Amino acid sequence: MQHSAPQTRPNPLPVTTAWALRAWPPLLWQATGPEHVRFHHLGTRITLAGDPSGGVTGQTVWAAKSMDGEAGMAWDWVQLSRGVVAIADPMSVVTNVRLIGDEGEVLTAHEAARYLNEMVRALPWQEEVQRALSQHLN
Repeated sequence: MQHSAPQTRPNPLPVTTAWALRAWPPLLWQATGPEHVRFHHLGTRITLAGDPSGGVTGQTVWAAKSMDGEAGMAWDWVQLSRGVVAIADPMSVVTNVRLIGDEGEVLTAHEAARYLNEMVRALPWQEEVQRALSQHLN
C-alpha cells in the first residue's frame, strides 16, 4: 500500500468525526490485493483527559481516491509516552471499505481487521499525530 505526504486540497466529503466515514458510500475491495491507492491525511483530533495524570488520546482520519470512489479510514490513538503513540484498538478501524475474500464473500469485521491494520501500518500516521500534538502543545 502506498501513501503520500499530507495534501492541502479540499476534500469533497468533509469529515468532522471519524464516525462520519460510516456515511460515505461503501467500496468493495479484494482483501488479498487491495487497490493501489494513495491515502492522505485529512485530520487528527486531540482529546486531553480532564485529569492531568490521564493520557492524551484522539482520532486520525485518512482518505484516498480509488476508481470506485473515495475510501476513508479512521481510528482512535493513545499517547503511551512522550513521542510514542499507538492505535488504541486494532479491532476498531472505522472505514467505508468492505473487504472481499477469495470466494467473493464480504469479510466480517473480525476477518477484515488484519487487512485494515496492514493498511494502517503502511501509513505515516504516527508522524501526523506527533505533528498535531506538537502544534497543540505550542
